[in-house]
Amino acid sequence: MIPLLAQTETVENLILPDSVQKAQFAETINKVVNTDYHEFFVNMANDAVWVAIKIAGALVIWFIGRWIIRRITAILDAAFNRRNVEASLRQFLHNMAKVVMTLLLILTVIQMLGVNVTSIVALFASATLAIGMALSGTMQNFAGGVMILLLKPYRVGDYISAQGQSGTVKSIMLFSTQILTTDNQTIYIPNSSISSAIIDNYSAAETRRVEISVGISYGDDVDVAREAILALAKADARILADPAPVVYVTALADSSVNLSARLWVKNEDYWSVFFEMNEKVYKVLPQKGINFPFPQMDVHLKKD
Repeated sequence: MIPLLAQTETVENLILPDSVQKAQFAETINKVVNTDYHEFFVNMANDAVWVAIKIAGALVIWFIGRWIIRRITAILDAAFNRRNVEASLRQFLHNMAKVVMTLLLILTVIQMLGVNVTSIVALFASATLAIGMALSGTMQNFAGGVMILLLKPYRVGDYISAQGQSGTVKSIMLFSTQILTTDNQTIYIPNSSISSAIIDNYSAAETRRVEISVGISYGDDVDVAREAILALAKADARILADPAPVVYVTALADSSVNLSARLWVKNEDYWSVFFEMNEKVYKVLPQKGINFPFPQMDVHLKKD
């Protein structure tokens, strides 16, 4: 019974009598009528002027900040040019510095407008963490790209072999490396895999050794074959005199004596010398009485 009475009293308290409602309405009308509108509009004008000043100050900071960012990036580019920084690394550092400075400028402008940037930074950090967890593989490629650009195991234009692919590096991007194979195929290798793989960089050194393998018949004069190959090497201006060309006997095979000619050339001359020397050896050695043997097997028949 008591709870029921309490609920009834609560409902009655919520429903105001007409006299009370009329008194409150009259009080509201008096406040509206007696309001000092002059002071109200003066305060509004002051607030508007203050907001306009803050917006103007934020715009001034924005344009000055943009000019400063352009000047700093120009100074960085000039410093990179003086130090001959690699093109891919230069572009990456340029973009990274520009993005970081632009974010700082945006936060400064927002704070100038009276917005609390602490909550924005916390929200941005949370979003970055969530995106990083969702794109963990992509972030690994990004980290691999940064490591490649900083450590420079290869550069644009180098001929490399990695992850079972060989070709000339055309571009080092943040998430992948683009290479062009000798048959004009474009291959993209993820940076996370190539940065931790074994890389053969054939363009890292200025010179490279060409190795020509030749098999001659048993009984042929090895010295004659050696002198003929060395004469071909000395006649080719692309083959370096230091280290000097050498010809060794590398194996006594089943049907041939194998020779190896080792010639040093500039990196860009490697393939042309390799192909042309093979053809010259094939044409010249028979003129010197040297024969190229065919694989053969001696079969002995025994009669009972």
